This record gives sequence, C-alpha cells and structure tokens, in this order.
Amino acid sequence: MDRTILHCDLNGFYASVEILFRPELKEVPMAVAGNPEHRHGIILAKNELAKKFGVQTAETIWQAKKKCPELVLVPPHREEYAKYSKLVNAVYDRFTDLVEPFGIDESWLDVTGVSHLFGDGKAIADQLRQTVREELGLTISVGVSFNKVFAKLGSDYKKPDATTVISRENYKEILYPLPVTALLYVGRAASATLGKMNVKTIGDLARSDKKLITSRLGKVGGMIWEHANGLDDSPVRPADQSGDIKSVGNGMTFKRNLLGIDDIKTGVYALSVEVAYRLRKYGVKCKVVAVTIKDPNFKTISRQRTLESPTHLAKEIAETGISLIKSSWNLSAPIRMLTITASNLVNEEETYEQITLFSDKKDAQVEKREKLEAAIDKIRDRYGKKAVTLGRVLKNDIGIEEYSDDTTNQTEKH
Repeated sequence: MDRTILHCDLNGFYASVEILFRPELKEVPMAVAGNPEHRHGIILAKNELAKKFGVQTAETIWQAKKKCPELVLVPPHREEYAKYSKLVNAVYDRFTDLVEPFGIDESWLDVTGVSHLFGDGKAIADQLRQTVREELGLTISVGVSFNKVFAKLGSDYKKPDATTVISRENYKEILYPLPVTALLYVGRAASATLGKMNVKTIGDLARSDKKLITSRLGKVGGMIWEHANGLDDSPVRPADQSGDIKSVGNGMTFKRNLLGIDDIKTGVYALSVEVAYRLRKYGVKCKVVAVTIKDPNFKTISRQRTLESPTHLAKEIAETGISLIKSSWNLSAPIRMLTITASNLVNEEETYEQITLFSDKKDAQVEKREKLEAAIDKIRDRYGKKAVTLGRVLKNDIGIEEYSDDTTNQTEKH
C-alpha cells in the first residue's frame, strides 16, 4: 500500500509574518531584505504584489528596485520567524507525530496512519491549510503524494494557499513537463551537465538511461533518476528521531461542535485509541496525559495530569482525558477541537511489574486489558485499522470514521 506524504510550504513566510504585525504592508509591494540600508542587500522574501512585478527571492535589492521602484523594504525579525515556525509545526503535530522540518518554512508529514481519523491526503491537506490560515493568519501550499520528492514538487506546483495531489495516475502528466531544476537535489552543476545531454525536463530525465546518468553525475545521478521515476522510499524523520520520543498526540477538529458528555467521550476515546496504539508500537508508556480544548471562538485551554503509574492503554488515557475535561470545562459549552497527548514517556521494560498471586484486583484488570489491546493490535496490523471497530463511534456525525477498538463493544470485520 502506498504511503500518504504531505509537503507543507509556508507562502512568502518572512513577508507574511511581517504583514501580521503591519497589515498595511499587504496593500503595497513589499519585501524582507537582509540589509535594506545597502544596495547590495539580498531579497529574503516578498509578498504577492511584489511577486507580480517579478521580484524574486535571493536577488539583490537594486535588481528588485529596478523591477519595482515602489517596493517597500523591511528588515528581518528572525526571532518572530522562529516563533511562528514552531507554532505551525505544532499544528502539524496535531495530525501526526511523523513531522520532518525542512528548513524554517517547510515540513514533510507522513499521514498514512491517520487517514481513519482525518480523511485522505487531500482532506488532511485542506484541513491543515484552513487551520493555519484561521489560527495563525498564514497560508501554506501543500503537496500530496506517495513519496517525499513528489510531495515537495506538489507544494511548489501551485501557490499560494493551494493543495496539489500528485498520484501514480497523474504524475507524468503534471511533473514530466517541468524543468529538471524543479527536482530536489538538481543544482546548477548537475543541471548544466544534464543540459549537455539534452536532458532538460523531469520527463527527459525519467526516460533517460540510468547508467548513463550515473556515469556522468555519480551516485547523485542515480538518485535523481530514481526520483524522476517516483522511486523514492525515504522515510519522514521527525526532528527528535535522533533522541527519545518526547510525546505522542492526536488532535481533531470535528465535523460539528461536540455538545455534552456523550459527544466528548466519543471524541476522547477515538483519539486515545490511536495514541495508545502508537505508544505500544514505540515500546513506551506515558506518565502524563494532557488534553487541549478549543471552542468555536478559538479560545483554547490545556490541562494535564500525572498518572499513578505509567500506561499505554487506551482506556486509562481516555478516562484521564475525560476526567480532565469534566474538572476544567463547562460540559454544556461547545467544543470545536480536542487533542489528547501522552508525554513524559518511559520504556515499557522500565515499568513492568510482574503479576503475582498477591496482586490486587486492579492489577488483574490491567493485565487483562494489556492482553486485550495487544490482541487488537495484532488484528489491526494484519487486517488493517478498520478490522476492529470502536463501537462508540458507529454512526457518529462528528466526523470520526469507524476504526479501532472499544472497551465493551468490538465489531470484527475480517
């Protein structure tokens, strides 16, 4: 089965952040420049009006001014760009914990495992665009594809604030006419060499002889030939992959507002099942459960609780989440979005407590639940995540698809 990879690219990022603080800049051609006081400063970003005059990133100020004499220049505020980059990536984290930043304004997301929560790749991309636009006032372009390279080409294909799907059915039609320089890792030197071989488009590269390309460009030649043919299986690597996983979370903006405890329980259990499943896959348990609640007016609160003992069980995570909501939220007030996050993680082997003849009833219940959720994991891994369905979400109208398990009602579909 193909992966579903997104590449999210913030549009005119530096310029867009500056406009948040000075809205009047939206009405004039403007650019962020490395040093506006000097003629030889470099254009770092531009808004859409400046783009229409042909102003380009990385050109000198005098070149940009020649194209657009009325161009307004502002100095960079890098601390704000770093702040907003983190805020945007935090939005991505609500949908998947597989987020790989690529510079300050781009990120890859692997959403293969969360389609049952948020829909297909295009649906997730559209939700991300809407969320970033509404909550942060910024726009992103998103490419959706079955690998990282094509997803990035997709985000570059149409701007601003657009979703482009590059599938196995349409990638030749969309990508092959593009210049070979549009392909990741094809720089000026490689482009010049390819040009001498009459390889000018991605299609030309894809149809060329791999051995010939490799003989001229070495290992990189073979790699870009594979990329042109859609043969990229590189994983999305989270920023903290080199260290321990810090947290596992799942969030959702619902199809309609949650109203009352029954709706809340449905949402919390659905999110908790996926969080617990991932914890077990990573071989960790959490000591802390947090819930983030957002109402229709975008008022947001976050609450967390330290558990008596670490867990990776959906029931315990969900019950903690529901308890947090009951103690901190007016249950009659509508909820637009919920996020359940498990943090303060420890390895399973560090928390193992052997069940003995003297174990109390609670230990026996936990052991029983451990076996049940482990068995459900095996079914999901073998037959897919919809093989065992959460009874609580059957025929729901809040946007949660049928999936996963329930503590009392299991429906096997295989």
